[in-house]
Amino acid sequence: MEQPKGVDWTVVILTCQYKDSVQVFQRELEVRQKREQIPAGTLLLAVEDPEIRVGSGGATLNALLVAAEHLSARAGFTVVTSDVLHSAWILILHMGRDFPFDDCGRAFTCLAVEDPQAPVEALVCNLDCLLDIMTYRLGPGCPPGVWVCSTDMLLSVPPNPGISWDGFRGARVIALPGSPAYAQKHGVYLADSQGFVLDIYYQGTEAEIQRCVGPDGRVPLVSGVVFFSVETAEHLLATHVTPPLDACTYMGLDSGARPVQLSLFFDILLCMAQNVSREDFLVGRPPELGQRDADVAGYLQSARAQLWRELRDQPLTMAYVPNGSYSYMTSSASEFLHSLTLPGVPKAQIVHSQVEELQLLAAGSSVVSCLLEGPVWLGPGSVLQHCHLQGPVHIGAGCFLSGLDMAQSRALHGLELHDLVLQGHHMRLHGSPGRAFTLVGRLDSWKGFPPNTPSPRIRDWDLWDPDTPPEERCLLSARLFPVLHPSRALGPQDVLWMLDPQEDGGEALRAWRTSWRLSWEQLQPCVDRAATLASRRDLFFRQALQKARHVLEARQDLSLRPLIRAAVREGCPGPLLATLDQVAAGAGDPGVAARALACVADVLGCMAEGHGGLRSGPAANPEWMRPFSYLERGDLAGGVEALAQERDKWGTFGPALLVRAARHYEGAGQILIRQAVKSAQRFVSTEPVERPAPGQWVVADCPARVDFSGGWSDTPPLAYELGGAVLGLAVRVDGRRPIGARARRIPEPVLWLAVGSRQDEMAVWIPCRSLEDVQDYCQPHAPGALLKAAFICAGIVSVHSELPLSEQLLRTFGGGFELHTWSELPHGSGLGTSSILAGAALAALQRAAGRAVGTEALIHAVLHLEQVLTTGGGWQDQVGGLMPGIKVGRSRAQLPLKVEVEEITVPEGFVQKVNDHLLLVYTGKTRLARNLLQDVLRSWYARLPAVVQNAHNLVRQTEQCAEAFRQGSLPLLGQCLTSYWEQKKLMAPGCEPLAVRRLMDVLVPHVHGQSLAGAGGGGFLYLLTKEPRQKEALEAVLAKTEGLGNCSVHLVEVDTQGLSLKLLGSEAST
Repeated sequence: MEQPKGVDWTVVILTCQYKDSVQVFQRELEVRQKREQIPAGTLLLAVEDPEIRVGSGGATLNALLVAAEHLSARAGFTVVTSDVLHSAWILILHMGRDFPFDDCGRAFTCLAVEDPQAPVEALVCNLDCLLDIMTYRLGPGCPPGVWVCSTDMLLSVPPNPGISWDGFRGARVIALPGSPAYAQKHGVYLADSQGFVLDIYYQGTEAEIQRCVGPDGRVPLVSGVVFFSVETAEHLLATHVTPPLDACTYMGLDSGARPVQLSLFFDILLCMAQNVSREDFLVGRPPELGQRDADVAGYLQSARAQLWRELRDQPLTMAYVPNGSYSYMTSSASEFLHSLTLPGVPKAQIVHSQVEELQLLAAGSSVVSCLLEGPVWLGPGSVLQHCHLQGPVHIGAGCFLSGLDMAQSRALHGLELHDLVLQGHHMRLHGSPGRAFTLVGRLDSWKGFPPNTPSPRIRDWDLWDPDTPPEERCLLSARLFPVLHPSRALGPQDVLWMLDPQEDGGEALRAWRTSWRLSWEQLQPCVDRAATLASRRDLFFRQALQKARHVLEARQDLSLRPLIRAAVREGCPGPLLATLDQVAAGAGDPGVAARALACVADVLGCMAEGHGGLRSGPAANPEWMRPFSYLERGDLAGGVEALAQERDKWGTFGPALLVRAARHYEGAGQILIRQAVKSAQRFVSTEPVERPAPGQWVVADCPARVDFSGGWSDTPPLAYELGGAVLGLAVRVDGRRPIGARARRIPEPVLWLAVGSRQDEMAVWIPCRSLEDVQDYCQPHAPGALLKAAFICAGIVSVHSELPLSEQLLRTFGGGFELHTWSELPHGSGLGTSSILAGAALAALQRAAGRAVGTEALIHAVLHLEQVLTTGGGWQDQVGGLMPGIKVGRSRAQLPLKVEVEEITVPEGFVQKVNDHLLLVYTGKTRLARNLLQDVLRSWYARLPAVVQNAHNLVRQTEQCAEAFRQGSLPLLGQCLTSYWEQKKLMAPGCEPLAVRRLMDVLVPHVHGQSLAGAGGGGFLYLLTKEPRQKEALEAVLAKTEGLGNCSVHLVEVDTQGLSLKLLGSEAST
């Protein structure tokens, strides 16, 4: 489904508290822009908070100043001007404080969510969900201004929250529903019936909360999202030059100002609430200030007075989203685990992970971005993230494990974990990288301490300095976690010993005491967030490579294109290419190998980044002939290796050569398709019959075909990977059978080929006197290529024989052949001409050579011929034109490729009724089917979900169409035609030129249904008219309509004979 139009952000800012994290998070924003989550033209800024504790209000003011400064510079100003805000949509996202369950904060906490519609495959972090909500749900329709969004909460907002921006000014808060009980620990808005905010309560009294309860029994929670109009943003920005608010920004601090801590909601917004008096506001204290900061109260009062002067006259309104939800991400492990698991779901959630033994994961557990090898048990309510574990590992209920690799998983062998949080951390201590591990209990309180310390031999002085006040001695400040051992690398065992401190006689305790240890608070500034995210990215791609291998080898209908885009845009296509090479080289199935090569082509095309020309194009450069030759002779491993060597040479010279290399990989895939389709040869058989006399013509006449349903499902590889079903009609056009061939033997040992009309004088003659003259049989545009391929497929000529052509002809046939083919239909008609012509040529040639071939054998022989000719194509055309009447052709999802045909029995007189209502309209447009075919095959190999679903629908509708014929219902058939045309357009976008669309629109009132024939793009339009015998009436309609070009209407009738073969008297040879 297409994403609705979202906000085209001018600037997106992510604020963070650590200076060394700015570049890390700047890259994360840029990665999301490459993934198309953020508009391409958006200015991205990761901004360090001026001080670690400036508060959400100070961080907002600083971010707004930085945005205005960058936009001013972009606009050519030399000073900051608020004028740049008037045409800007700015989004400020606050990282907030440290989070005990993710080293990169709440914003980058991964959720157990997978987005199947995402153009680029990636882990979904809380930041991604909030970006989506702000861009596509809350933001659309708003005027220019500044959105501010915290990232410390989980939000859910319906697609159309119903926020009106008519007449808006001031600031607007977004409120989400919560229970009064939940509000006791959170912020809540008091608003009047017009939506104006009267007051904001934080952990309000029961009476205050009750005043906020709405008719639904819920209260409007402070959700962490607010919008400032340009006018209000200008007022806020103006404060950055006035003490003491200048200290909230980097400019003030760089000028030596004393830092001030401000709350966005309980300082900046509270002064705009209508019921708040100036006196109460000035003496109030925001909840994030704390009670022990009395010395800064006067400083804060001065800051609040300045806010009151600037913002008091700005209205503050509330938009309440009743169907949304809000959940603050607390430091409680139990609440965190609950947010990542679904207790009522009957199976485990597995997201971007590869698990060998799925049955060991309990219902209600969650696995995100993990590789689990061997037996790994996971209990209910437990979560694994960013782990590569090798069993046996037993993880019971209520556990959270993150950041462990395969080597460290050995420390878990023999243990059974319950209600624990075990995390691996990437550290940087005095510039040196390292790993550390932390272990806490699920029920532990960070502000308290477990009633029983890990070991009675651990003393207070092991954990805290002697002068640490008792009220500050808690889990957050306890030096529990080793970060450096004097003689070895650290592992999980350095904290897991606490689970059973007596087990090793105190050895682990001694090792713990000799290690440099940090508390959780001390550890956070030392976390290497760049290494953390790089490690996660590496593990994500390692599991993704396993996924790619499994999808291909198991022949799953799952698209790898989002994964391909992810690998290319994040700079690591090499390992993916190597994996695809391995799959292709080791595949025992040509379909698996061809799809792997098509994926390589997609990688190369993606690396070109939209430059280098169209993906479809020629693929016969001499430098690629060596790998092609390996594939042609069945050496798949050698061919894949040689392809990779050429790829490495071409891939270093820019987008143009990358695109051309992609075309040659698709050409390699076509070789494998040809080999698969050639398996149809086993269903080709002939019977010896009396050979006609030299000079005696064998004439094959054929109708055209009209496809009523299922086209494209017959096209290899769909025909043998999905299984095809096409309903087609053999038809005469204007009373004539327009396609035919004739063949005869001649005394001279040469081949005379004629292509053109039935009359010899109008034909183009091509003599073939040597094998060299026949060598271009596999070049479809070479003169007489189809006829040359017919001689080869009929076994009359062997291009690999050491005997010259004349000798081959004389030995077997006593002379040569003359073959003449014709079609009275325009090129690119869409009526199956080339395939039916191939069938006619083969039938005439075989009979002239003294062999009879049945029609079903001929259908498979044409499949083989078209692969020899290298045009590809499916089987529906020859089924439709060689077999009589109305029928369904089917092929199963297997090799060898075999086509079976069922004649459809219709009510008596219905064929004549069809004849009376079926018309052809020539559009005057020539169809370019080859590029359409390449596009369809590319989409199928990519397993684009819409294409896969559409392909299944094509097959399904064929059976419905057959039933409509059996019922004799023209209206039902018209519906089939209409939906069939929609399916064709989904399969091959671009197959409906504008001129054809105008033509079809003109005809809609007169028809039950209509469709372009064949692949579309031009050629003939066929339609079922509502009234019988409407040729003249429609000609009059078209004549009165301007701009339709050279359209013509033609009679069409069902042909009940199919291929006819007859011998004529002899004529003088050419």
